[in-house]
Amino acid sequence: MGMTKDNVIGFVLAVSSSIFIGSSFIIKKMGLLRAAGNGKRAATGGHSYLTEPFWWAGMISMIVGEIANFAAYAFAPAILVTPLGALSIIFSSVLAQFILHEKLHMFGKLGCALCVVGSITIVLHAPHERDIHSVKEIWGLATEPGFIFYAIICVALICILIFRYAPTHGQKYIVVYIGICSLTGSLTVMCVKAVGMALKLTFEGNNQFKYYQTWLFTLAVVGCCLMQINYLNKALDIFNTNVVSPVYYVMFTTLTIVASIIMFKDWDHSSAQQIATELCGFVTILSGTFLLHKTKDMGNPPPEVSNISKSSEDPPEI
Repeated sequence: MGMTKDNVIGFVLAVSSSIFIGSSFIIKKMGLLRAAGNGKRAATGGHSYLTEPFWWAGMISMIVGEIANFAAYAFAPAILVTPLGALSIIFSSVLAQFILHEKLHMFGKLGCALCVVGSITIVLHAPHERDIHSVKEIWGLATEPGFIFYAIICVALICILIFRYAPTHGQKYIVVYIGICSLTGSLTVMCVKAVGMALKLTFEGNNQFKYYQTWLFTLAVVGCCLMQINYLNKALDIFNTNVVSPVYYVMFTTLTIVASIIMFKDWDHSSAQQIATELCGFVTILSGTFLLHKTKDMGNPPPEVSNISKSSEDPPEI
C-alpha cells in the first residue's frame, strides 16, 4: 500500500524526531555523569544534574525531538510513527560508542540493521489515518469501555511500580523505572494524538480549543511527560545507555501500539496481509533491539557501570 501525503509528512517528522531524541540520551548521560561527581545522584533522589549545561542541552534536544514527534502524530497513525523510534536507538548507540565509549559489538550492529529493515517494512504498509473532524470524536474514542479498561490497568500498574517496587527494586531491575515510563508513555501518546489533531484542525480554521476536552488532553500530556522525564533520568543514571534505549523502546512501542489499536482501531480497515506484514516488521525491530541488549557486554563496559549504587553490589538485571 502506498503512503499518503500525510503519512509521508509524519514519516519525515518522526525520523527527525529520532535523530534529536537519540542525541539527547547521550548528552543527558554526559550531564548526569558530571553531576554524579558534584552531588547526589539522580538515581538516589539527587537533582544536581539541574546545574549541568550538558543535561540542559540534552533536554533541549529531547524537547525538539518530542515536538517533531508530537507533530508527526497529527499527520500519521501511531502504528507508523511509534515504531520509527527504533531509529533513535541506532543513533544513540552509534554516539554512545564514540562519545561514551560504550562499545557496540558486531551483533549489536546487526541489531541496528534489523531495526532499519523492520522500520521500512512498517512504513511501507502503514494503515491510512481515519478522518477526524473534532477533538470531541477523539474524546468519544477515549471514553469507550475498551480504552477506559486499558487506562485503568495502566494506572494501577504504574501505582504498584512507583509505591511498591521502585523504592526497593528500582536500582537493580531496569523494568521498574522503564515500566513506569512505558505505561505512562502509552497514555501520553494517545493524549498527544488528540492535542496534535486539535492544533492541526485549529490551524485549518476549525478552532478546537473552545472545547474543554482539548484542555484536559493538554493537561494529561504535561503531567505524563513530567513523570516520564523523572523516571527516565533515574534509569539513565543507573543503567548503560545501550540497555536503556532498546528496552524503553520495546516496552513503550508495544504498549503504545496496543493502546492505539484499542482506542483508534487502526486495523479495522486493514487486510489480513497488511496486518501480518506490519507484525513481521515489528517483530524484526524487536529482534534488533534484543540483539542490541544481549550483546551489550561483548564490548568494553564503561567504568561507571561498576559503580552504580552504594546500596547494591549486584549488577542490574532485567
